[in-house]
Amino acid sequence: MFEGGRLATTADIVCVGSGHNGLVAAAYLAAAGKKVLVLERNGWFGGGVVTRELTVPGFRHDQHSMAHIFIQANPLLLNDDLRLKARYGLRYLFPDLPMMSVFEDGTTLGLYRDRERTYSEIARFSRRDAEGYREISEQAQAWMPMLTASLFAPPIPVGASYALLDQSREGRELFRIMSMSSHDLLCERFENDKVRMHFARIAGENLVAPDEQGTGIGTFVFLGFLESYGFGVPVGGSGSLTQALVDCIRDHGGQVLADTDVTRIKVAGGRATGVETGDGRAFEARDAVIGAIHPHLLGDMMEGVDPLVRKSAQATQFSAAACVTVHAALNAPLRFKAGEHVKAVMIELLPNEYEQLRRSFDDLRYGQLSQYPLIGVGSLTLFDNTRAPAGKAVAHIWDYAPYRRRDGRSWDESKAEFAQRMLSHLGRFADNPDIIAYHCDSPVDMERTSPSFLHGDLHGIATTVYQSGSHRPTPDLGQYTVPGIERFYLVGPFQYPGGGVFGAGRATAMRMFEDLGLDFDKRGRVR
Repeated sequence: MFEGGRLATTADIVCVGSGHNGLVAAAYLAAAGKKVLVLERNGWFGGGVVTRELTVPGFRHDQHSMAHIFIQANPLLLNDDLRLKARYGLRYLFPDLPMMSVFEDGTTLGLYRDRERTYSEIARFSRRDAEGYREISEQAQAWMPMLTASLFAPPIPVGASYALLDQSREGRELFRIMSMSSHDLLCERFENDKVRMHFARIAGENLVAPDEQGTGIGTFVFLGFLESYGFGVPVGGSGSLTQALVDCIRDHGGQVLADTDVTRIKVAGGRATGVETGDGRAFEARDAVIGAIHPHLLGDMMEGVDPLVRKSAQATQFSAAACVTVHAALNAPLRFKAGEHVKAVMIELLPNEYEQLRRSFDDLRYGQLSQYPLIGVGSLTLFDNTRAPAGKAVAHIWDYAPYRRRDGRSWDESKAEFAQRMLSHLGRFADNPDIIAYHCDSPVDMERTSPSFLHGDLHGIATTVYQSGSHRPTPDLGQYTVPGIERFYLVGPFQYPGGGVFGAGRATAMRMFEDLGLDFDKRGRVR
């Protein structure tokens, strides 16, 4: 990529953005022998998969994603397609207790990788619910081959998938569950309020309320992945995945550049030919351009997009719940009042009444701050001591809030107050944490870190039925391409399968290999 000591301005593949999805697609193309150039507007790489010293030196904080769940089933890691683990140093820990709910009265409910341990946990609340949990888990495992086969490749058309489901009794039952809300499913399967709330909180982690239609399948997906693969805690932080991908690209002759803000996709003769940056530089792409470009921004960055395609892209809707995060450097590990057994990857702080949780999501639906905070906590120094100095700890604390406050206050002016509200609520569940320093990101800060997080939506756009599958983000853009523009390919959380660490750039790469006449099974590997 360097000619005569200078950066070449032409590559086979130019990738806009260094989020993990774009890096995955670029790395597969690099492994196939293509010269790849990745351009990142920030001074760091990774998008939502990044670890930074946000507070004080020596404390490594995952600014967005914390645990890597769904990507564990992706052939990228499952088969180590690109040798990220064997050659580039990526390593995961898989704690026995991925998730625990801590209720305000001090009771707890753990969700273990071991089904029987979770059965025993739920049986303390309801024997009937423990049996219901076992039934859901067994069904989830039966569906896992289908789920994993569909998540990491381009999606099949929505109509065809529904028609296929309608051919069998099991398929029709799956369709029924896919259409239900989590709340309706949980009321059907469980009787205890706390058990219902424990699983309803899972839906909330997908930035949707448990009452949202089309969320029922999430319970099965979550349990299937949790039991089969666990929650992967990347050693050294979430950004270790990003670093392994960057190392892979560079090892195959590619370049990954920071502080390079792409402002326009160049199109000639109906084909993407390169990009231009805000400072006037141009980079040419011989074969293709990959772009992590939000659907709301697509028409502004690229000429020639069909007006109807542009209109539907700009009409995609955001999640009602944006995130506020507090990243704290601690003098000592958190101590929860419920007991020392509270040592999960994700710890959910919940009220005693299920209705309170539902009303908190209702508040967000109407653009209000939730009356009862929906706090989640991760303190991964419990498992990975590389993230802080000896004896110290880090905490990742999150809550939900609207992007625009109804009281008219700006997030820049009010986020410190909101952070104190979060820490105060944490104090109801844990001994006062010994905080050295903390960093707070509001929904507006989320948007500033990445254009993929427009409107503060960490999933790019809402995860609703009409923005799912091959209709994500729209039916026009659901195959990672833009109609009428050849050799341009989309990546990002707003594409199928959605937000989170899926390694979904693999599906984009598969589409590109097909168009470029490359055999993905033979050449999409690092030997």
